[in-house]
Amino acid sequence: MKKIQMQTPLVEMDGDEMTRILWKMIKDELLVPYIDLNTEYYDLGLEYRNETDDQVTIDAAEATKKYGVAVKCATITPNKARMSEYNLKKMYKSPNGTIRAILDGTVFRAPIVVKGIEPCVKNWKKPITLARHAYGDVYKNSEMYIDKPGDAMLVFKGEDGEERCELIQHFDGPGVLQGVHNLDDSIVSFARCCFNYALDTKQDLWFGSKDTISKTYDGRFKEIFNQIYENEFKDKFEAAGLTYFYSLIDDIVARVMKAEGGFIWACKNYDGDVMSDMVSSAFGSLAMMTSVLVSPHGYYEYEAAHGTVQRHYYRHLEGGETSTNSVATIFAWTGALRKRGELDENKELAEFADKLEKATLSTIESGKMTKDLALITSLKDVTVLNSKDFILAIKENLDKMM
Repeated sequence: MKKIQMQTPLVEMDGDEMTRILWKMIKDELLVPYIDLNTEYYDLGLEYRNETDDQVTIDAAEATKKYGVAVKCATITPNKARMSEYNLKKMYKSPNGTIRAILDGTVFRAPIVVKGIEPCVKNWKKPITLARHAYGDVYKNSEMYIDKPGDAMLVFKGEDGEERCELIQHFDGPGVLQGVHNLDDSIVSFARCCFNYALDTKQDLWFGSKDTISKTYDGRFKEIFNQIYENEFKDKFEAAGLTYFYSLIDDIVARVMKAEGGFIWACKNYDGDVMSDMVSSAFGSLAMMTSVLVSPHGYYEYEAAHGTVQRHYYRHLEGGETSTNSVATIFAWTGALRKRGELDENKELAEFADKLEKATLSTIESGKMTKDLALITSLKDVTVLNSKDFILAIKENLDKMM
């Protein structure tokens, strides 16, 4: 069979631990036999990030701006334990946070729905799409440990010489301090991305923050969303029969649990990080969720919306068998390949992405799946496969389609 050709490279960002192992399996078994894979490769494994002082992460983001489409493996955001484990020069920030700050935009995450895996929340009938702001907040924070009594101040020095100062806290003893920020331009692009995505997918849009407590910070999010909606999208939403709904984040959470789904839930950066894990787990598994960063500048970055599966990686290193779910990582590749095909008008490449997704879902629906899904499926007499055999079972179905 002649391999499918690609006109323009994808930016490929390799990652860490068990997902790095799966990354290679997916390429070797599900991609390279069918596609003359054209990628510009960046190693975002923690060792190489450390070797390059994290410059490789910046380079990968800039390459995404050049080529327009990227696919990313899960990566480690180091803590103190990782500092020692990998002998790091410093505690590097989240690579996702670095990339998102450069690309701007919004992360859209939606559960991968498959027969036999029913949501834990019984009234959820349709997928819930999470729209996560991709800039600022705790992911661009500055932190400090306070080891003595004194005053912590919030200070702004204007270029015109104006200085504003506000007391944060008088410390009588040790404590911790954190500073976060956001930008009007980024919030505006977040709002526009959400409203446009709602129109494109014909879904209502819900947005929640905590403006009753954070009257200035969260209040600015609420204000900008309302301005953008009233000035640019209200007529379009009404013509499409769609609604935009704002409420406090805690009220939104309560409403989501009682809803049927089928809407977009817009969240600030950290809220979206947490709530997307809740939604994906409730729909079945963290490994059953798509994730794409959509930039208002026309860049797309696809990734798996879960971690590096550290526990399975250590078992793998010891020679033990693992049954790690690779579905989200496969769908990161299919999303990127489909978008590359669409942008390049390469119908064959886009159709291949569709076939690979169908092959993946039909494998699960036939009763062949990884252990995490076998524990929650309503299907009977299922076959639990290890990490490699699950990918090979998908390959068998893909071969039939091809």
